[in-house]
Amino acid sequence: QVQLVESGGGSVQAGGSLRLSCVASTTIFSLYFMGWYRQAPGEQRELVAAITSGGSITYVDSVKGRFTISRNNAKNTVYLEMNSLKPEDTAVYYCKASWRREYWGQGTQVTVSS
Repeated sequence: QVQLVESGGGSVQAGGSLRLSCVASTTIFSLYFMGWYRQAPGEQRELVAAITSGGSITYVDSVKGRFTISRNNAKNTVYLEMNSLKPEDTAVYYCKASWRREYWGQGTQVTVSS
């Protein structure tokens, strides 16, 4: 069983920045496909950004150029650097780890006010 603990959420004004972190309790973190998802009220959960074990990265179009995903395998941590935040980025952000099974974190709230 892998536990994922997210942190770094909060409330900011439009144009501001936040950095989310997700720490995984596994000794084989480097093998995991890691993703950041978000879910706004009344909306479906969507993939925001993902990074493979080999370092390949993908973003949803709405965050390209503003968000950056990265990982530090030595710290069992994946990050999501969010810049130029917009009110439409407001959501609960979840971390997911995938390798043979999927694991989700508890989520962290990001609120962007105009």
